[in-house]
Amino acid sequence: MEEGQPNQGIVLDVLAERYASPEMAEIWSAAGKVRLERELWIAVLKAQRQLGLDIPDEAIAAYERVKNNVDLARIRTREHVTKHDVKARIEEFCALAGYEHIHKGMTSRDLTENVEQLQILRSLLLLRDKAVACLARLAERARELRDLVLPARTHNVAAQPTTLGRRLAMFGEELCLALEHLCWFIEHYPLRGLKGPVGTQLDLLTLFAGDHDKVHALEAEVARFLGFSRRLDAPGQVYPRSLDLAAASVLVQLASAPSNFARTLRLMAGLELASEGFSEGQVGSSAMPHKKNARSCERINALFAVLRGHWNMLAALAGDQWNEGDVSCSATRRVALPGMMLASDGILETFHWVVAHFTVFPGMIESEWRRYAPFLATTTLLMEAVKRGAGREQAHKALQRAAQAAAEALQRGEDAAAHFTARLAATPELGLDSATVQRVLAHAHGLLGEAHAQTDRFVAAAEAWLARFPQARAYAPRDIL
Repeated sequence: MEEGQPNQGIVLDVLAERYASPEMAEIWSAAGKVRLERELWIAVLKAQRQLGLDIPDEAIAAYERVKNNVDLARIRTREHVTKHDVKARIEEFCALAGYEHIHKGMTSRDLTENVEQLQILRSLLLLRDKAVACLARLAERARELRDLVLPARTHNVAAQPTTLGRRLAMFGEELCLALEHLCWFIEHYPLRGLKGPVGTQLDLLTLFAGDHDKVHALEAEVARFLGFSRRLDAPGQVYPRSLDLAAASVLVQLASAPSNFARTLRLMAGLELASEGFSEGQVGSSAMPHKKNARSCERINALFAVLRGHWNMLAALAGDQWNEGDVSCSATRRVALPGMMLASDGILETFHWVVAHFTVFPGMIESEWRRYAPFLATTTLLMEAVKRGAGREQAHKALQRAAQAAAEALQRGEDAAAHFTARLAATPELGLDSATVQRVLAHAHGLLGEAHAQTDRFVAAAEAWLARFPQARAYAPRDIL
């Protein structure tokens, strides 16, 4: 791509082009990374001058003037000669500025490791705010659907009554747990810092004539500039790759709730209980005009598979360090680090859109409820029988026989509720009379346990997260493809 074109340096990757936000794509773009490196070099230069090194003001000013003049093609031409990407970028920046003052006392990893960690940190902060926005929107929908009763399903089979609001609270609580982990990781994420070729800071100590205090002050200033509150003390040439795996693990946890939500909504859509939303002019199928596919939910699940793939790539690097480090991990990390951030961003972008737009069909939900209502009260009937002196296992067997017979009646098109009631009343070992059975079945809608209270507690938890990170209120996702 020629210099001056608007998307110069954007990662030419389907994740960036189609799924992730422009903000996340910019963090990981080739040109964006070059700019971050140049900002780091300048920050080091300024700190070195303040600590006594002879660096002219005009040199720093010259670097400042050209730091955004990024020509990726010219840098690539230099790399074809040097066979070293950092050396090519050093030469390019110095040629633009007309000075050779950057990179003093540094090795390539002092540049790339810290910049990559900065990209990771900024990405995690962006994802945190988006996740809080998603959580807030999910809480709004949970409050809206707090009282909509439907059959809960385990093993995808109707089990007991629940509410749709409580189902959303289930996914929301999982997202809250992931946010707790993410915030902890951000707070404790340590920067490698300026450690030199093997981690001993020998070159910086030589540059500062053995003054350890100045070396420590320089590194502290770099950490402050990059926004890190914690630094590693004794890494080698590279920071531990288990840190990359830890970041990926946080992201897998963060994306699990959206993926679970999406899979469930796909199942509900297949039963025509809900839809993820369908825009004016949208086409569900090029061949079947009636279809309204849950394609955005499918995207969330697909991107989650991509994210787990990057987790696997980074898991292969953890615990594989040779001595003080090598570059055998470079190609893998160049794919996995941006990939996991772009995929995570795409998941949250799509999740927020679906949560905002999905609709439910109360008539279909009521129809499903009528179909399965007799079976949703079996655990309550079991407890009623036990309270009347029946043995728990004997009562369980009797209820199972009655429920299976009623299910067969339902499959024949008969009245399952009437069949079930008659069968139970005629089972003396249960000790349940017809009036008791009918009362329990008539009030099946109310057999919700803590569903309402659990929903309310989730809504309160989501509101607390939003109060903690109020900037998430401003998040407005783009209209996804």
